[in-house]
Amino acid sequence: MSQLVESDESTPLLKDDASSDDFQDADYKSRWRSIRVMYFTMFFSSVGFTIVITSLWPYLQKIDTASDASFLGWVVAAYSLGQMVASPLFGLWSNHRPRREPLVCSLLINISANVYYSYVYLPASANRFHMLAARALVGFGAGNVAVVRSYVAGATSLKERTNAMANMSACQALGFILGPALQACLSFIGESGATVKVIGLQLNMYTSPALLAAAFGVVNMLLVVLVLRGCNFSPSPPLSDQVEVPEVEGNIDHVAVLTSNLLFFIIMFIFAVFETIATPLSMDMFAWTRKEAVLYNGIIISCIGFESIAVFLIVKVVSQRIGDRPVLLGGLLVIFCGFFILLPWGNHYPLIQWDDIKNNSVVNQTAATPPWGSNSTVDPRGCPVAQTWCQYTPAIHLGQYVIADILIGAGYAACNVMSYTLYSKILGPVPQGVYMGWLTASGSGARTLGPVFVSNFYTNLGPRWAFSVVCGMVLAGVVLLASLYRRLIAFSVRHGRVKAK
Repeated sequence: MSQLVESDESTPLLKDDASSDDFQDADYKSRWRSIRVMYFTMFFSSVGFTIVITSLWPYLQKIDTASDASFLGWVVAAYSLGQMVASPLFGLWSNHRPRREPLVCSLLINISANVYYSYVYLPASANRFHMLAARALVGFGAGNVAVVRSYVAGATSLKERTNAMANMSACQALGFILGPALQACLSFIGESGATVKVIGLQLNMYTSPALLAAAFGVVNMLLVVLVLRGCNFSPSPPLSDQVEVPEVEGNIDHVAVLTSNLLFFIIMFIFAVFETIATPLSMDMFAWTRKEAVLYNGIIISCIGFESIAVFLIVKVVSQRIGDRPVLLGGLLVIFCGFFILLPWGNHYPLIQWDDIKNNSVVNQTAATPPWGSNSTVDPRGCPVAQTWCQYTPAIHLGQYVIADILIGAGYAACNVMSYTLYSKILGPVPQGVYMGWLTASGSGARTLGPVFVSNFYTNLGPRWAFSVVCGMVLAGVVLLASLYRRLIAFSVRHGRVKAK
C-alpha cells in the first residue's frame, strides 16, 4: 500500500521508460520547461482578454452610437461563447494529437482576430456587429486554455498539482494585472491618436491594445513551436513524440465532476458580471468620462491582480494544511460579502444626463461626427436618463466600490485556483483534455450568460436587483458545495490510496 501511495502522489502522467539518472534529469528539466511554456501561454491569454476589457464600452460607444449597455453584454459574452465552442474541440484534438497542433492553430486565430478588432471602425455601418464577430473569434482562439490545463495536469504528480495549478493561476493573474495596466498606459494616446496611412490603421487608445495582444500572440506561438515538448496522454498507440499512459484502476465519480462544473459555472458567472459592469457602473455612479473610466478601472483591476497573486501564495500554503474544499468554500463566502456591500443605500443619488432629453444637440453632434474626427470631444457625464432607475436608486459610493472590488478579487482568486486543482484531482490519472475542455466550456458558458444577464438587468432594473440576484447565486453555490462536500475528493482518496484532508 505504501508503494501505491508513493506512486500516486509523486508520479506524473508524463513519464518515459528510460531509467538512467542522466535521462531522468534531462526528462525532468524538459518537462518543466514545457510546463513553463504553458504558464506563459496562460499569461498571454489573460493579457489578450483583459487588455481591452475596460475600453470595450467606450470603444463601442465611439464606433456605433446606436449601441447601449445591453449590446455591451453581448459583445463581452461573444468572447466566452467562442471559447465555450472551441474548448471541447481543442481538448479532444489534444487527446489524440500532439498538443502543438491545437495550440498553434488557436494562436493563429487569436492573432488574426485581434487585428480584425483593430479595424472594426472602418466599415460604413454595423460597426458594433463587426466588434461582436471580432470578440467571438478572439474567444475561439482562447479555447486553448483547456489544452494548457490538461497538459499541466498530466505533466505533474499529485504532490506537484496544487503548486503547479497555483503557479498557472498566478501567471493568469499577472496577465490580469498587465492587461488593464497596459490599457491604462495606452489611454494617454487618446481617442484620436495617429494614422498609419500605409495600412489604413488608426492607432489610438482603443486599437493599440488589441495590436499589442496580437504581438504577444506571435511571441507565444514561437515559444510553443520552439520549446514545447511534444507529448500525448491518450491511450492510443504512442507516436514518436508520445508516451503511454498506465492502465487506471477504478472509475471517476461523475457526480463530483458535474458538481465541479456547476460550481465553476457559478464562480465564472459571478466574476463575468463584475468585469462587465465595472466600466458602465463607474461612469454612471461617479460621472467619469470614457477616458477616466478606462484609466481608473485599469488601475483598480491591476491592483486586484496584485492582490490575486498574494492570495495564490496564501492558498498554496493554506490548502496543504486544511485541504482544497475549505478554501473553495471560504472564497465563495468572501465573494458574497463583496457583492452584498455593492447594494446601493443612503440618500445620495447619481448625476443624471438630463441634457439627453432637454437638448438633443449632444446626441446629434456625437452621431454626426466621424468616429475619429477632431470634433468628437462630447462626452456626457453621469447616469443616462433612459435608465429610469437612476432617478430613485441611491448612488454607490466610491468606498463601497473599492472595498467590494477587493473582496470579490480575493474570493475569485481563491475559488479559481481551487476549482481547477480539485477538478484535476477528482479526474485522477486519465487523459484530461476533454474533461478540461468541458470545465472551460462551463466557465465560458457562464461568461457568455453573465454579461448578457447583468447588462440587461442593470440597464432595466438597476444595480440593486442585479447584485441581489448575484448574491442569491453565490448562496446557491455555497449550499451545493456543502451538500456534496464529501464527494469532492481526489481520485486516489476515493479509491483508498491516500488519506483525505
